Amino acid sequence: MGNASGFFRRQASPLVVGPTLCTYAVVAQIQRLSSAVGLKRPPPAKYGGRHTVTMIPGDGIGPELMLHVKEIFRHACVPVDFEEVLVSSEASDRDLQNAIMAIRRNRVALKGNLETNHNLPPSHKSRNNILRTSLDLFANVIHCKSLPGVATRHRDIDILMVRENTEGEYSSLEHESVSGVVESLKIITKTKSLRIAEYAFQLAKEAGRKKVTAVHKANIMKLGDGLFLQCCKEVAGGYPDITFDSMIVDNTTMQLVSRPQQFDVMVMPNLYGNIVNNVCAGLVGGPGLVPGANYGRDYAVFETATRNTGKSIASKNIANPTAMLLASCMMLDHLKLHSYASVIRKAVLASLDDSKTHTPDIGGQGTTSEAVQSILKQIRGSAVNLAQG
Repeated sequence: MGNASGFFRRQASPLVVGPTLCTYAVVAQIQRLSSAVGLKRPPPAKYGGRHTVTMIPGDGIGPELMLHVKEIFRHACVPVDFEEVLVSSEASDRDLQNAIMAIRRNRVALKGNLETNHNLPPSHKSRNNILRTSLDLFANVIHCKSLPGVATRHRDIDILMVRENTEGEYSSLEHESVSGVVESLKIITKTKSLRIAEYAFQLAKEAGRKKVTAVHKANIMKLGDGLFLQCCKEVAGGYPDITFDSMIVDNTTMQLVSRPQQFDVMVMPNLYGNIVNNVCAGLVGGPGLVPGANYGRDYAVFETATRNTGKSIASKNIANPTAMLLASCMMLDHLKLHSYASVIRKAVLASLDDSKTHTPDIGGQGTTSEAVQSILKQIRGSAVNLAQG
């Protein structure tokens, strides 16, 4: 996690854009997270100081959101060029391999979700899962935090979620042993469990967090989840300044909707991570607000936290652009383009204070275009303030 250094320190200056609800505290926490989680140095800038990033628009609302990302990057003069690779849920294996090759070439990607149709035959594997396992993107990290201007049942939520991303129930190993009896294999290994536990504790240390909670079902799956829990306990022994506890997954979901403020950092196997991530995203306002990142030793892929295609609202100009734009900010921090990330992130969070531009998912009547225009206005205001300063 070598590129964490500067962004773990709080800055003293207030924001130069947006009303008072867009406080530094919100921005600083996300900045520290974004900077903390890279495992290796990002790829160096190429072509006259510009970075090349793979862009996979995906299905549903992905393509329209990517257009808005490119628009905002253009107005903010971000030194990033996108290599766009078109992959959909129905893409051929060759198309998917071309996308994987592009990510290996550029080492960083911004991705929309690819729909996985459960009506397809068992031989059809999730394109998202193939991409993550092929690149060994073992750590899925999201930051669920209460945002300014968004009305929710609970306030003061601030949870870092770390999900093992490459094994567990997503191993795609199923067979019908006899007619009417299906066995689905859940793979838990010591190597990968230790790796994700170490990642979670190191992230907690660098982010100044006090507690890590391991989520499991070891009371029933005593070998599989028992191994995961034992690995977390083993790693916890090396971090005496961080409190470690564990919680059964069903109790975890109840505790989250009852008192989410008790959680700080959470680490969990693949399927539990998927479920708990979605619960947490709902607690802070829904899938349109929370960004996510997938990190491996050599590659990083950024996307929305809930991996929702938004198929039902595609092309209706009502999708919330916040999650994808914040994911692009995490990507910029990973590339060490911190000043550009800060300007865009502050603009996005400041725009949430204007309820007139809230999209329907957070109780408003605004459109995607209106939300984006509000963000662009904030960016232009930030440029003016910086010039006058």
